[in-house]
Amino acid sequence: MKKIGFLSFGHWGSHPSYDTKTASDTLLQSIDLAVAAEEIGVDGAYFRVHHFANQLASPFPLLAAIGAKTQKIEIGTGVIDMRYENPFYMVEDAGAADLISEGRLQLGISRGSPEQVIDGWKYFGYDLEEGQTDVDMGRLKGLEFFDLLRGEGFAQPNPNPMFPNPPGLLRIEPHSEGLRDRIWWGSASDATAVWAGEIGMNLQSSTLKFDESGKPFHIQQAEQIRLYREAYKKAGHTREPRVSVSRSIFAIVNDQDRSYFGQEANRTDQIGVLEGNQRAIFGRSYAAEPEQLIKELAQDEAIQEADTLLLTIPNTLGVDYNVHVLESILKYIAPELGWR
Repeated sequence: MKKIGFLSFGHWGSHPSYDTKTASDTLLQSIDLAVAAEEIGVDGAYFRVHHFANQLASPFPLLAAIGAKTQKIEIGTGVIDMRYENPFYMVEDAGAADLISEGRLQLGISRGSPEQVIDGWKYFGYDLEEGQTDVDMGRLKGLEFFDLLRGEGFAQPNPNPMFPNPPGLLRIEPHSEGLRDRIWWGSASDATAVWAGEIGMNLQSSTLKFDESGKPFHIQQAEQIRLYREAYKKAGHTREPRVSVSRSIFAIVNDQDRSYFGQEANRTDQIGVLEGNQRAIFGRSYAAEPEQLIKELAQDEAIQEADTLLLTIPNTLGVDYNVHVLESILKYIAPELGWR
């Protein structure tokens, strides 16, 4: 059994084929898609976060709106770039959104991916300390956010407050009990997966990772997941951790599917270079008739290792078509592979 969610990059633009021509279109359609996805049995609605781009950025208003309009679907991110965040204010936002959704937030955080502008986090008011890299900054902010979610008091109360204070040091409010167990670290390397396991976060692994062995993407990713689980267990954590992987999977069941994704058939992993000349491997897309798709996906070791599968969706094609994409996976693929 697997939890199956969708992952939206939240694009918009003036392209004639786009149903999302404005930011408003994307935000409102994201809410509608989450509601519709819940109705057909999808387990999670997850959203990417990118700054300085025609894509979804500030996640908490959207997550709270979805939480208010749904009852059971998980609502999450993949991932929030911690270089841009104030961990204290983020704890307030996350706590409020989680309470509105009655404990359904699943927040993926990380150092983030290459951005649209150089050192974009500087425009948000942040800078590096002496000797620090932006990787260090993102990780330290992630740890600070994770620690603050414990809900322990740390702030000295004013002796003459506007409203009476409880005894002792004060914590950030609102506090949502249990949210700390639903924080995920987005990892692109074996080392950061091990680090996430040691500190006790869940693990998100996307459609790319650093190429550390030359093996096919799904094998490297499966090995990464095993290393994470070993580190988590060795660190003595007792809660059962969760692991998600992302995939682009399209079941071709009609002519419209074929026109959109027929060219994706027989795609293979791709090798590229990320910032800092880091060699990376990008996982292939899957697109085929259901019978062939089932055979191909059965060979994906990383999907087998994960408990959660996030399906990347073409959000610009509109709510109805994306519901069709998700429903096709639930109907034709998931039962045959034992995911449902």
